[in-house]
Amino acid sequence: MEFNQIVNGVPLVFVVFGLVALLKNLGVRGKVLLVCSLLLGIAFGVAYQYSLGPIVGFGGWFGAVMFGLALGITASGVYEGIKNAMTADAPKG
Repeated sequence: MEFNQIVNGVPLVFVVFGLVALLKNLGVRGKVLLVCSLLLGIAFGVAYQYSLGPIVGFGGWFGAVMFGLALGITASGVYEGIKNAMTADAPKG
């Protein structure tokens, strides 16, 4: 992966995270929210990779889907981390 893909790809994590937060506000909960995060990550990741040039062959598609999975997993991990931190800091009782 080239350095410019990482720099240009970083905002996609925030887009996926924001859309997942929107889905949560609309009432989506639990594992469905995680699946939505992964699917959004794949969709935006593949779209981003395609914006760099046509995706050709199995290796190209595999790389694009892996990039998208990384976006979705990162977004869901950030979401879970924030949720866990908020739960741990909440006053007890």
